[in-house]
Amino acid sequence: MPRLAVYALIVCLLAVAAAVVSFVQGSFLGVVWVLLAGLSSNMCWYYARQGRGAYQKR
Repeated sequence: MPRLAVYALIVCLLAVAAAVVSFVQGSFLGVVWVLLAGLSSNMCWYYARQGRGAYQKR
């Protein structure tokens, strides 16, 4: 797994944890964390696929 994919996965997990904590505390700032988690999960998927050569041109 490429390094950027691992970093994006870590950011995604931290954003999910922050969203849970934020919602438990009653803050709607968790919505921002959920959006960040979605963005970083897409980045993780993209970089993982790119690292395997799925998007390389012939």
